[in-house]
Amino acid sequence: MIRLLDVAGREVWYLAGTAPASFLFVDERAGGILVNTPPFQTQLADAVQRVARVRFIFYPSRRGAADVVQWRSTCSARTMAAIDEIAAIPGPIDEAIDGGVRIHGRLDFLALPGRTRGTCALRSKIEPAIVFFGPALEHADWPVLVAHDDDDSYEDRLIGALGLRDVAFEFGFCDNYSHATSRTGPGTGRVVAAGLEAVLGSGGA
Repeated sequence: MIRLLDVAGREVWYLAGTAPASFLFVDERAGGILVNTPPFQTQLADAVQRVARVRFIFYPSRRGAADVVQWRSTCSARTMAAIDEIAAIPGPIDEAIDGGVRIHGRLDFLALPGRTRGTCALRSKIEPAIVFFGPALEHADWPVLVAHDDDDSYEDRLIGALGLRDVAFEFGFCDNYSHATSRTGPGTGRVVAAGLEAVLGSGGA
């Protein structure tokens, strides 16, 4: 477990070596939220719970959903994913994110479909804002939009990501986070907006 951020009553921890990257987000009001679950290991689960009691497990997409049943049971946590992603996740999802689900007023979800049909992000809105993008964006060094041959729909990805130009945030975390090379902020929102403008200027290519 590596603490990446400690700011304004919130912490972000990286479950070292996980791919897709798993994070523990700890909010002083909402509690512990596990973002993605790696293959289950008792030692890792114990380390997570020593940091904070996990109340929710959030899956930005099916790509980060390993051993859902074991993580959910061990942490006694409620699982959450976008409604269009649930059928592809191998385990029970307690809360379907469809625009009405909220963990706490300080947090919300951003629909970013395209990498998979139901990809969405989790945002901690209070300043400085933090976004967990899942696979919607990915770290080269800063988070960027990259097209893939196996995208569910790159057109949907482009449309959803362009909406981020109007979303203010300072820190961003992606599924392909590398502790050695990834830059997460502050200033991530400005970098992402500039990158999306470049994509728009090139016609979305």
